[in-house]
Parts: sequence; C-alpha cells; structure tokens
Amino acid sequence: MEEQTVGEYKEVIKACKDIFLKKAKDYGTAWRILRLSSITDQIFIKAQRIRSVQMKGQQLVEDDLEGDFIGIINYCVIALMQMNLTDKDPLEMEVEVLEKLYDKYVEETLALLMNKNHDYGEAWRDMRVSSMTDIILMKLLRVKQIEDNQGKTIISEGIDANYMDMINYSVFCLILMGFVKS
Repeated sequence: MEEQTVGEYKEVIKACKDIFLKKAKDYGTAWRILRLSSITDQIFIKAQRIRSVQMKGQQLVEDDLEGDFIGIINYCVIALMQMNLTDKDPLEMEVEVLEKLYDKYVEETLALLMNKNHDYGEAWRDMRVSSMTDIILMKLLRVKQIEDNQGKTIISEGIDANYMDMINYSVFCLILMGFVKS
C-alpha cells in the first residue's frame, strides 16, 4: 500500500506543480508581496468554499472542488517558500528557481507523510473527504492563532508542519475523489 500511496502522491503533486509553474510564467511571483497571514487567508477562503459546497450539496460557481484542493496545495507550498525567503531575496524569481524550491518542499512533505503513514497506517483511506476538509480548516485556525501569537508556541508544532499537513490532507482528498486514475 505504501508504494501505491507514494505513486498517487507524486501524480497529484505533478499536476499541482504543472499548474503552479504555468501560473508562475503567466503572473511571475506576484505572491512574494503577500505576508504569510495573507497566504493563510487565501488557503482559508478555498477550504471554506469546499466546506460550504459540501454542506449545501450544490455549488453555484462552476469551479470544481478539485481545483480548490489544488489551490490549497499550491498556496501551502507558497507559504513554505515565503517563510524561508527573506527581504534580500528578489521579489521576482526565475521559474527554474521556483521549481527547485517547489520540489524541496513537496519532498519534505512526502517524507512527513511517509513517517505518519508508518505510525497511523493508511487510516486516511477510511476517512471522508468532508472530515479531511474540517481538519484542514482546523489546521488553518491553528496557523492563524500561531500567526496572531507572532509565531510563538509553547508546546505545539510550528506553522510549517501545519502547512505540510494541509498539503497531505488535500492530496488525500484528491486521491479519494478520483483525481488519480488507477
């Protein structure tokens, strides 16, 4: 099962990365101007829309929920990048540099997934997409609280671990929704 999960993870991330790089070519790195809290709010908007559509059972905007989960993944990767870039780094970055950064953070996130899968097994496969959406929203509320506390925690994991968890839960949702074709 572990091999299947890795393969599915990589397939989802490949599609997300393709969209990310195409948008980087279209828009550049305009997101570099955003504060981390603004990126968190962008993720929150996407997760809240998913939950709203799930609860109402219908949507009036044609954008599919898969696109919102992809957006969550890509904004979380952007957040991880932004956390580690400084004011000395250029606002406008080359696509090749972005691609290396993207790969770095998704590889770290996959390593976290593998460690958690080792301990928890493939429990996520028996979860509902709606439950994982709620967990993503809970993690967002945690991140917002940590941001409001200027990044300080007493006992909790940091913001980066929460972003990585949100990436993994979004990947799981896409897998369960049939985004990956077996």
